Amino acid sequence: MENIETAILLMVVGMATVFVILLIVIYLGKFLITLVNKYAPEEVVPVKQEAAKGPAPVPGNILAAITAAVNVVTLGKGKVTKVEKI
Repeated sequence: MENIETAILLMVVGMATVFVILLIVIYLGKFLITLVNKYAPEEVVPVKQEAAKGPAPVPGNILAAITAAVNVVTLGKGKVTKVEKI
């Protein structure tokens, strides 16, 4: 019976130690994040404004290849209505 009591005590002490060390790591991490954000804020990069223009037109030979591929795959039943460059 004495061995079981010793084992349980050792288990409780070990689990408590691990729990305390994990709490220390968590709070030190939060403190470090707060400290870095306060004294070394992230640089704000200005966003480039692109001119509002429509999508670039797809060249004729590429459009023809896309149309031919759709016709082959759908056995002539498919129809290309719109092609946009992403």
